[in-house]
Amino acid sequence: MVDVVAMLNRYFEGDALSVMTIHGRVVAELALAVSHELSLSVEECNFIWEASILHDIGVCKVAAPEIGAMGPHPYIMHGVLGRGILECEGLPRHALVCERHIGVGLTATDIVDQQLPLPCRDMVPLTITEEIICFADLFFSKKQGRLEQRKSPERIRKNLSCFGQDKLQTFDTWMGRFGAALRLG
Repeated sequence: MVDVVAMLNRYFEGDALSVMTIHGRVVAELALAVSHELSLSVEECNFIWEASILHDIGVCKVAAPEIGAMGPHPYIMHGVLGRGILECEGLPRHALVCERHIGVGLTATDIVDQQLPLPCRDMVPLTITEEIICFADLFFSKKQGRLEQRKSPERIRKNLSCFGQDKLQTFDTWMGRFGAALRLG
């Protein structure tokens, strides 16, 4: 087991630590509700808990003063930065969750078309575990005062609609597979 609390404490402090701890916990709780609904193994549920808590660890290196993060990089880079951190920590599987959790995932085409400051490669969830964490993350923001408020599926669809029909289709597919857990989480 990974001591996720100790790891967050190594990379965050103050307001950022508080935000990241709460955000990770609420994402983890919903992801576990989905996992239990799907009867995933205890080992997989343990991984989902850890990876959910750590999925935004790269925020420690981005400029997001509203949540207390004072790094030099643009926020969109937190996934790839988190991958680098967790690979250095010896957690390659957790690292992939970091990189692949942005929205419903980013394709190389998305990166080129939107001129994002990211490596040009697909960064989309490939496993059910990655999909579950990505799905759960969509329901929570990192805004102070709203950290524990779950967004509605309608609001998420509205937010994703700006990024194309394919993103909506991915979310709708996940709602069909994972949505029953929303009443539990």
